[in-house]
Amino acid sequence: MSRDTAIDTVTAYFDQGAFKSELADLVTYRTESQKEGTGPELTRYLAEAMQPRLARMGFACEIIANPDPRGGPLLIGERHEGDDLPTILTYGHGDVIRAQEGMWREGLAPFELIEEGDRLYGRGSADNKGQHLINIAALETVLKVRGNLGFNTRIVLEMSEEVGSSGLAEVFHTYKDRLVADVLIASDGPRLQPEVPTVFMGSRGGVTFDLALTLREGAHHSGNWGGLLADPAMIMAHALASITDVRGQIQIPEWRPDSLTDAVRAALDGLPVTGGNGPSVDEDWGEESLTPAERVYGWNSFAVLAMTSGVPEAPVNAISASARATCQLRYVVGTDPADILPALRRHLDQHGFDAVEIVPHDRGFFAATRLDPSHPWVKFVTGSIERTAGQPPHVLPNLAGSLPNDSFADILGLPTVWVPHSYRGCSQHAPDEHVLKSLSRDALRVMAGLFWDVGAGGTPG
Repeated sequence: MSRDTAIDTVTAYFDQGAFKSELADLVTYRTESQKEGTGPELTRYLAEAMQPRLARMGFACEIIANPDPRGGPLLIGERHEGDDLPTILTYGHGDVIRAQEGMWREGLAPFELIEEGDRLYGRGSADNKGQHLINIAALETVLKVRGNLGFNTRIVLEMSEEVGSSGLAEVFHTYKDRLVADVLIASDGPRLQPEVPTVFMGSRGGVTFDLALTLREGAHHSGNWGGLLADPAMIMAHALASITDVRGQIQIPEWRPDSLTDAVRAALDGLPVTGGNGPSVDEDWGEESLTPAERVYGWNSFAVLAMTSGVPEAPVNAISASARATCQLRYVVGTDPADILPALRRHLDQHGFDAVEIVPHDRGFFAATRLDPSHPWVKFVTGSIERTAGQPPHVLPNLAGSLPNDSFADILGLPTVWVPHSYRGCSQHAPDEHVLKSLSRDALRVMAGLFWDVGAGGTPG
């Protein structure tokens, strides 16, 4: 049997409808980790949909209760073929964000897989059920064709990624000896363009917090008190405006990273940031001296996610008592995460906004990570992908979004290589989430080829 046989076999798996059928089953699990009371469903996904399948592949599996009460269970599995073989760790998450039922386009439903043209709609189809299904199916195919994998495999499936991977770091510290590997090869996030495979080696970190200002109790008539009472909304607007300039360039020195090196610039040169049915890029927004790719993959960005003062849906003629804004900094390696909020505090105080309170969110978030694009495992993975796809993949030092790569890189000490199987227009974290059939078929072929190559020898030491 050959590499081509494995790729043909996994292609037939898709073409004969098995991928669609199996994804449809996974989508029916209502694994909304952000919703209270879903613990039994999170466990059921691992116990019914994942563990029996992995056991048939020869994995010894254990479902572990999350030590963090905010998080769902985790599954750790291992298939061991030989002490002298390389060990691959892979990962996926079966939890999804809130279904947003009633907000999907007519004819669609979050927990039913619906096919329209090249799209398969359903919550979790892109993030992340479809992605870890592709990798498991590719492993199954190599095992079927070769009779063995030719390497050892460990897998982690968590049910808390959408709530900041609560408990994942603690589990990794506790079970570190069961997660020893040579490399993490996993899938999450989008390709830059649907038709071109992407590889990334880390992610931006994120810190979310509220800015809050309360000046008095209760609102007061804007006619009787206008010009006499300070307006918290106006003060909040000026406080927010001090953080960036008019085009969104960050004005807090500690929030401006020092890691956009010539090597990172070279890796980002020419990478696309448009396409995939996303919105057009605002060329006059963000750091003026940087290219669009450098802004989103090599730099920090500040965003106001929501803000309120008064009652927007039913305004009255009154000066409100308070204002609140939910804010987020996405940051790259080269930013001190411990100093993000202290630096903001110093900045606000220096600009006369000492009354504005910083309220950190208690939900965990992920730290920034990045692996050098010249790492041997990156070269191995990209070489395999190019052999299958007939074109070189896009290579990112880090994803623009965030995921729990810090647990793999910092706790387990692994080189981390991510091969995403979605695209940027997939409506991830929104109504009408979907995967592309054409991309999924291509991803199955890419991963079958990659896992075949790992088992064929010649992997980095």
